Amino acid sequence: MLLESLTQQAIIQRRSRLAKLHSQPILLWSGGPLARNFRANHYPFRASSHFLYFAGLPLMNAVLCLENQRTTLFWDEPEAGDELWHGAMPSATDIGATIQVDQVVPFQELAQWQGQSFSTILSQDATARLHQAQLGAQETDTALAEAIITLRLQHDEAAIAQIKEAVAVTGDAHKAGLRATPEATQESEVRAAIESVFMTHNMSPAYGSIVTTHGEVLHNQSYHHQLKAGDLLLVDAGAETAGGWASDVTRTWPVSGTFSASQRAIYDVVLAAHDAAIDALHIGQEYRQIHHIASQAITEGLVDLNILQGDVHSLMEQDIQAYFFPHGVGHILGLDVHDMEDLGDQAGYAAGRQRSDRMGWCFLRLDRPLQDSMVVTIEPGFYQIPALLKQAQENSQINACINWDRLA
Repeated sequence: MLLESLTQQAIIQRRSRLAKLHSQPILLWSGGPLARNFRANHYPFRASSHFLYFAGLPLMNAVLCLENQRTTLFWDEPEAGDELWHGAMPSATDIGATIQVDQVVPFQELAQWQGQSFSTILSQDATARLHQAQLGAQETDTALAEAIITLRLQHDEAAIAQIKEAVAVTGDAHKAGLRATPEATQESEVRAAIESVFMTHNMSPAYGSIVTTHGEVLHNQSYHHQLKAGDLLLVDAGAETAGGWASDVTRTWPVSGTFSASQRAIYDVVLAAHDAAIDALHIGQEYRQIHHIASQAITEGLVDLNILQGDVHSLMEQDIQAYFFPHGVGHILGLDVHDMEDLGDQAGYAAGRQRSDRMGWCFLRLDRPLQDSMVVTIEPGFYQIPALLKQAQENSQINACINWDRLA
């Protein structure tokens, strides 16, 4: 287990900055393995992102303790018999030196914290939650969560470098998928071409890859559909580095290699929204305004194509574009593809802000002014979702604004 010097320096600086923002002792849990069916058959282990951010290594069943600028790692060295199954493992001394902690002590010594006052981010992992409950941790400390959000919203140089690596591999993977499409007979073959590039670079999918001709199912993770000329293939797939840093890229291309006239027209509407949103990104810009800009571009494009009928401003006041673009324009990206969403809207929404109940806007995952070194995604789309179109048809006011023959 090795860390680049840039990452080593970064995790030391992150821990120092956290201690200045939050003076109470802090415990951060990595989590443990999850059984797939029987106890010894595990899913691939993924450490808690909050632990990863300050430890740098995906250690299993580990706790990082930060107190008065001093860092202790609670972790058990592998037992002698483990080498039979897993090979030689680093010692506690090696791990301590790698992640630059003051000391590494056996996990059982964590019991000394029982009954004491400390802050924690509660893990979603069952094993970690059990240990946390034993120590009396009942809920996530909101002040600690706010301190971690403050740090993780603006990425340091090491984080940016990792995200760029993930993005570069993702770009190569999408191109591999594009090249594989003409000879593929079903979606799974294109998925295999994409994810093989991830594996070649010792990376994994940052989330369940979406590779589908049925893009109207927003999180479609079925891969059995046949590929036919005339189909569009939607690919939403991103690599995650070994250190846990994510990427997220969505593209759509024609299976045959050539768009039909109507496909190209709609593609250009989405592309215009994508480009307009990116052009509007700057420090201090409200991310909700980015969503508005993308929504307006979608609306204008559909009016130009005579799919929507009426004044653009009036149509947007009714959120009619959300029947075709029903989700938010994107989200923050970092150690998770939807970074820090385990903390709910505390990370994505600035203090005092709440989710809207308006159609489309209710799914906006980020409502903050943009800051230097934030990473966000921009992913507008156009969908024909049967359930939403049925709602539109049943609403006389909305129904009158859609040219159904043109849409068909």
